[in-house]
Amino acid sequence: MDLRADRRRLGAGLAAAGLTALLWWFGNGLHPVWWLTWLVPLPVLWLATRVRWTWSALAAFAGALIGNLNQWTYLHGYIGLPLGVIAWIVIAPGLTLASCTLLFRRLLLRGRPLAASLAVPALWIALQYANTLVSPHGTFGAIAYTQMDALPILQLAALTGLWGIGFLLLWLPAALAAATSPPRGVDRWVGLVLCAGAVLGALGYGWWRLQQPATASVRVGLVSLEHPIRPPLASGEGQALLQRYVTAVQQLADRGAAVVVIPETSFATADPTVPAFAALARDRRLLLDVGLEYQATQPRERNIAMVFPPDGDAPATYSKRHLIPVFEDRYAPGSAYRLLDAPSQIGLAVCKDMDFHDISRTYGALGAQLLLVPAWDFRVDGWLHSRMAIMRGVESGFAIARVARSGRLTLSDDRGRVVAESSSETQDAELVGDLPLHRDRTLYNRWGDWFAYADLGLLGLLLVLVFSASSLPSRTSLRDGA
Repeated sequence: MDLRADRRRLGAGLAAAGLTALLWWFGNGLHPVWWLTWLVPLPVLWLATRVRWTWSALAAFAGALIGNLNQWTYLHGYIGLPLGVIAWIVIAPGLTLASCTLLFRRLLLRGRPLAASLAVPALWIALQYANTLVSPHGTFGAIAYTQMDALPILQLAALTGLWGIGFLLLWLPAALAAATSPPRGVDRWVGLVLCAGAVLGALGYGWWRLQQPATASVRVGLVSLEHPIRPPLASGEGQALLQRYVTAVQQLADRGAAVVVIPETSFATADPTVPAFAALARDRRLLLDVGLEYQATQPRERNIAMVFPPDGDAPATYSKRHLIPVFEDRYAPGSAYRLLDAPSQIGLAVCKDMDFHDISRTYGALGAQLLLVPAWDFRVDGWLHSRMAIMRGVESGFAIARVARSGRLTLSDDRGRVVAESSSETQDAELVGDLPLHRDRTLYNRWGDWFAYADLGLLGLLLVLVFSASSLPSRTSLRDGA
């Protein structure tokens, strides 16, 4: 009898791990199917109180680890990270899910189903928030980015930032697992009812926010010419590429573009201006943002955006603040923000800056309506990296015009709607579109990571419950040696 029971539990554990791996594989990563992410932890949480704690933890760890191997080609083949770093990136979600599952199980067996349902999102979000404080890659890897195509849910970022979105999508499967775990009882459904109310509230708020009209608009053009890569401006290759860009920008101006953006480090130069671009911006009465490798700075070069105004004044410059470790060690990081006031309140950023909250919160507080973002992606991550930038706009209330070499060209409003998009992942690309602008300063921009702090407080209370006097263990817990 015990042998048959053990076989059944082993089969259930393998099935839960396999299903979690499948859901994580397709619900996370470079091109996630957003609705699958809401189901990721459900199989192993359903299993949690039905098997021994060791089997429960192992199923959760294995499921997330196997599912996260969908990033192996990207991390190893495209970015070329050291194997030790890749191993940690792949393993970390497994450790997180296993820890969440064990905390869920502990509280559920102590007769606290509501606390158990809250424990999964509370612990997960606390760990992700802590990671953003120390990681050189900022918010990269946050589970909330899986929801970029779910526009009503995405609006929650204007209130809570990333953290509220991640909390909600993890709370629902945890509440469902708690409601259906033994022993049955009315109290098991409290968490699910509360969670359902929170989801409906988020959807209602999101629907309302998406209906709000824009106060203005600006016509923006983006262009990325893939080859050659970062030629010296004074070289023959550089001059040829310059002429191609001049022609492309003229064509965008003919289509009505008032603002044009060119990708990160399109040229290398030591000159404090580029006369051809300055003349083009003046003659066509447009604002031209060009990504450059500026080599005149001592002791190190800088990765800058040089913005040529339509009135012929000297160009404004912005130095990239957040540099990619190893890849950009030769650059000196910037230390200042830059806000332009024509044709709208326009902020400047470069590529990886948009992975960090300091950029969006500062520009939101300054009243920016639009951010111009020259960028350079790794080809296969164009969708994800462009959506991370779009999230910053939703959090702090501004539109994004982002143009990436080997990535995506996107125009998005402050609701996260992609107005126009094109791909430069394998070829030259350009687009032009009318970008709606609002004058909203969001709650998240005013209060910052308040939800993350509340989450840390909640986790503290839940940990107190874990070590407080428990109710009698259930038959299931006694049978499984809990």
